Amino acid sequence: MQQLPHQYKVKVEGQPEGSLATSAKALPVIQVAPPEEFGGPGDQWSPEELLMASLADCLVLSFKSIARASRLEWSAIECESDGKLEKVGSKVQFTDVLSTVRLTIPASASQEKAEKLLHKAEETCFISNSLACETRLACEIVVAGD
Repeated sequence: MQQLPHQYKVKVEGQPEGSLATSAKALPVIQVAPPEEFGGPGDQWSPEELLMASLADCLVLSFKSIARASRLEWSAIECESDGKLEKVGSKVQFTDVLSTVRLTIPASASQEKAEKLLHKAEETCFISNSLACETRLACEIVVAGD
Protein backbone atom coordinates (compact mmCIF):
# COMPACT_ATOMS: atom_id res chain seq x y z
CA MET A 1 0.00 0.00 0.00
CA GLN A 2 1.18 3.51 -0.77
CA GLN A 3 1.59 6.03 2.02
CA LEU A 4 -1.49 8.08 2.93
CA PRO A 5 -2.96 10.47 2.04
CA HIS A 6 -4.35 9.12 -1.25
CA GLN A 7 -6.24 11.29 -3.72
CA TYR A 8 -9.15 10.01 -5.85
CA LYS A 9 -10.61 12.01 -8.73
CA VAL A 10 -13.67 11.37 -10.89
CA LYS A 11 -15.27 13.38 -13.66
CA VAL A 12 -19.01 13.64 -14.33
CA GLU A 13 -20.43 15.07 -17.55
CA GLY A 14 -24.07 15.64 -18.41
CA GLN A 15 -26.64 17.48 -20.51
CA PRO A 16 -30.03 18.92 -19.52
CA GLU A 17 -31.64 15.57 -20.40
CA GLY A 18 -30.37 12.03 -20.03
CA SER A 19 -27.92 10.24 -17.79
CA LEU A 20 -24.51 11.34 -16.60
CA ALA A 21 -21.22 9.96 -17.90
CA THR A 22 -19.00 9.20 -14.92
CA SER A 23 -15.32 8.50 -15.49
CA ALA A 24 -11.98 8.18 -13.77
CA LYS A 25 -8.48 7.77 -15.13
CA ALA A 26 -8.00 4.43 -16.94
CA LEU A 27 -11.50 3.18 -15.99
CA PRO A 28 -14.54 2.54 -18.19
CA VAL A 29 -17.22 5.21 -18.27
CA ILE A 30 -20.41 4.32 -16.40
CA GLN A 31 -23.83 5.84 -16.96
CA VAL A 32 -25.50 7.22 -13.84
CA ALA A 33 -29.10 8.40 -13.41
CA PRO A 34 -31.51 9.01 -10.55
CA PRO A 35 -33.15 5.87 -9.13
CA GLU A 36 -36.82 5.19 -9.82
CA GLU A 37 -37.69 6.62 -6.41
CA PHE A 38 -36.48 10.03 -7.63
CA GLY A 39 -38.10 9.77 -11.08
CA GLY A 40 -35.18 8.07 -12.82
CA PRO A 41 -35.35 5.21 -15.32
CA GLY A 42 -34.31 2.51 -12.84
CA ASP A 43 -32.08 0.75 -15.36
CA GLN A 44 -28.80 2.54 -14.59
CA TRP A 45 -26.59 2.91 -11.56
CA SER A 46 -27.66 5.72 -9.22
CA PRO A 47 -25.55 7.61 -6.67
CA GLU A 48 -27.47 5.80 -3.91
CA GLU A 49 -26.67 2.36 -5.35
CA LEU A 50 -23.06 3.34 -6.02
CA LEU A 51 -22.67 4.33 -2.37
CA MET A 52 -24.07 0.99 -1.19
CA ALA A 53 -21.83 -0.81 -3.72
CA SER A 54 -18.80 1.12 -2.45
CA LEU A 55 -19.59 0.09 1.11
CA ALA A 56 -20.10 -3.59 0.24
CA ASP A 57 -16.99 -3.66 -1.96
CA CYS A 58 -14.85 -2.00 0.72
CA LEU A 59 -16.10 -4.41 3.38
CA VAL A 60 -15.32 -7.48 1.23
CA LEU A 61 -11.92 -6.15 0.11
CA SER A 62 -11.05 -5.35 3.74
CA PHE A 63 -12.07 -8.87 4.72
CA LYS A 64 -9.98 -10.43 1.95
CA SER A 65 -6.89 -8.56 3.14
CA ILE A 66 -7.47 -9.38 6.82
CA ALA A 67 -8.29 -13.05 6.09
CA ARG A 68 -5.11 -13.38 4.01
CA ALA A 69 -2.97 -11.86 6.78
CA SER A 70 -4.71 -14.07 9.37
CA ARG A 71 -4.42 -17.20 7.22
CA LEU A 72 -8.16 -17.92 7.30
CA GLU A 73 -9.27 -20.39 4.65
CA TRP A 74 -12.54 -19.51 2.93
CA SER A 75 -14.12 -20.26 -0.43
CA ALA A 76 -16.84 -17.67 -1.09
CA ILE A 77 -18.26 -14.43 0.24
CA GLU A 78 -21.41 -12.44 -0.53
CA CYS A 79 -22.18 -9.03 0.90
CA GLU A 80 -25.43 -7.13 0.54
CA SER A 81 -25.56 -3.56 1.86
CA ASP A 82 -29.03 -2.12 2.40
CA GLY A 83 -29.27 1.59 3.14
CA LYS A 84 -32.27 3.54 4.43
CA LEU A 85 -32.62 7.05 2.96
CA GLU A 86 -34.78 9.47 4.94
CA LYS A 87 -35.51 13.14 5.38
CA VAL A 88 -33.87 14.42 8.56
CA GLY A 89 -34.77 18.01 9.21
CA SER A 90 -34.21 19.81 5.91
CA LYS A 91 -31.75 17.19 4.57
CA VAL A 92 -32.16 13.85 2.84
CA GLN A 93 -29.56 11.40 4.08
CA PHE A 94 -28.83 7.76 4.79
CA THR A 95 -29.82 7.05 8.38
CA ASP A 96 -29.03 3.34 8.67
CA VAL A 97 -27.09 0.76 6.69
CA LEU A 98 -27.14 -2.98 7.29
CA SER A 99 -24.49 -5.08 5.56
CA THR A 100 -25.31 -8.78 5.52
CA VAL A 101 -22.37 -11.07 4.79
CA ARG A 102 -22.52 -14.76 3.94
CA LEU A 103 -19.10 -16.38 4.20
CA THR A 104 -18.37 -19.97 3.20
CA ILE A 105 -15.46 -21.68 4.96
CA PRO A 106 -14.12 -25.24 4.91
CA ALA A 107 -14.92 -27.55 7.82
CA SER A 108 -11.30 -27.22 8.98
CA ALA A 109 -11.62 -23.44 9.53
CA SER A 110 -12.79 -21.81 12.75
CA GLN A 111 -16.27 -20.28 12.58
CA GLU A 112 -15.41 -18.05 15.55
CA LYS A 113 -12.27 -16.74 13.85
CA ALA A 114 -14.17 -16.15 10.60
CA GLU A 115 -16.84 -14.07 12.33
CA LYS A 116 -14.21 -12.15 14.31
CA LEU A 117 -12.38 -11.28 11.07
CA LEU A 118 -15.63 -10.16 9.40
CA HIS A 119 -16.27 -7.77 12.28
CA LYS A 120 -12.69 -6.54 12.09
CA ALA A 121 -13.17 -5.88 8.37
CA GLU A 122 -16.32 -3.88 9.14
CA GLU A 123 -14.43 -1.84 11.75
CA THR A 124 -11.60 -1.05 9.31
CA CYS A 125 -13.75 -0.37 6.22
CA PHE A 126 -12.99 3.27 5.42
CA ILE A 127 -16.23 3.75 3.46
CA SER A 128 -18.25 2.67 6.49
CA ASN A 129 -16.07 4.86 8.70
CA SER A 130 -16.75 7.83 6.41
CA LEU A 131 -20.54 7.66 6.72
CA ALA A 132 -22.40 9.74 9.30
CA CYS A 133 -25.20 7.17 9.73
CA GLU A 134 -25.21 4.03 11.81
CA THR A 135 -23.73 1.01 10.04
CA ARG A 136 -24.40 -2.54 11.20
CA LEU A 137 -23.12 -5.97 10.23
CA ALA A 138 -24.95 -9.31 10.21
CA CYS A 139 -22.86 -12.43 9.60
CA GLU A 140 -23.74 -15.89 8.37
CA ILE A 141 -20.93 -18.43 8.38
CA VAL A 142 -21.55 -21.44 6.15
CA VAL A 143 -19.35 -24.49 6.57
CA ALA A 144 -18.75 -26.12 3.19
CA GLY A 145 -20.51 -29.45 2.96
CA ASP A 146 -23.23 -28.50 5.45
